[in-house]
Amino acid sequence: MELFERAKTVRLRGHHDKYVYADDDESHVQQDRNAASPNARWTVEPVPHAPGVIRLRSRYGRYLTASNEPFLLGLTGRKVLQTLPHRLDSSVEWVPVRDGKHARLQTRYGNYLRANGGLPPLRNSITHDVTHHRHTGWILWCVEIVQVLPYPHPPESSDSSSSAPSSPPHYKPPSRSPSPSPSPLPTAALRPHLPPHHRTATPFVAQPPPPPPGSLVPPTGLFRLESTDSFSVPVTMHKVEGRLIHYHIGDGNGDVDDDDEGHSFTFNGTSLQELLERLQDETGLNDVIICSRSPINRKLMPLRLQLPPNNNAMHIVLVQESSKVAKSFP
Repeated sequence: MELFERAKTVRLRGHHDKYVYADDDESHVQQDRNAASPNARWTVEPVPHAPGVIRLRSRYGRYLTASNEPFLLGLTGRKVLQTLPHRLDSSVEWVPVRDGKHARLQTRYGNYLRANGGLPPLRNSITHDVTHHRHTGWILWCVEIVQVLPYPHPPESSDSSSSAPSSPPHYKPPSRSPSPSPSPLPTAALRPHLPPHHRTATPFVAQPPPPPPGSLVPPTGLFRLESTDSFSVPVTMHKVEGRLIHYHIGDGNGDVDDDDEGHSFTFNGTSLQELLERLQDETGLNDVIICSRSPINRKLMPLRLQLPPNNNAMHIVLVQESSKVAKSFP
């Protein structure tokens, strides 16, 4: 902003005719009417590689800082302090924004330097906050330049004639006679000379063997052998069909109604415990025992070891642990 372009030291006067004042404790910042005090003067430091961004340094060598510490519980404003961080970050950087004859000092996160008014503890305090329509004047600052940066001196010239602008000498490229363009070579001369068998032979490209019937063929362009030590055939992927489970829910004696068609589902697990948990989810019953009928006398027998091999279909009957037939199991 042009108000700070050539300013070395400034005072910032707020809406209440008070100045941004660096407290003697070298930590706090407040408002004060004493314009003659050096505590009301701030040195302007442009931020390198950030045009239009400045830092303000107090007489104690500390920077005007927008902290994250809340000013009062329940209010949105946060404290403005004077600090000397080990590493200068965005908390000590301010962006001046012109507003008529005044300026707003904005943090890199969108808050504004604000001169609070009213009853204590707000009176004479300074915070950074978002703008409010009814307190727009509280974020406007009159920039009073105390010390101006000197103009840079132009370089002195020893010869008076050197002050007149001299036109650069006209450069004339040397003349060259046009070189004859090379005559094109016949097409046959550009072809490499190869032995006769190289001209007619078709290069051999190894192709992977066809996959076995029933396997999934990998997509074109994705099949590649990484080295000569890898497998010579692609890995075949077989689809797991699962096991078909037919189940009935028996009564207290383990009997099943002849009109009951039962239920069935496909089970992809490998253990009896997984099957029990699946059946509990299907039926909503937690205290059940998985049983199968004996092919000899048709009596129910609890399954306690493992599932039958080869994913064969299963016909089972579920009985509750509190049933009469469950108590007869050994």
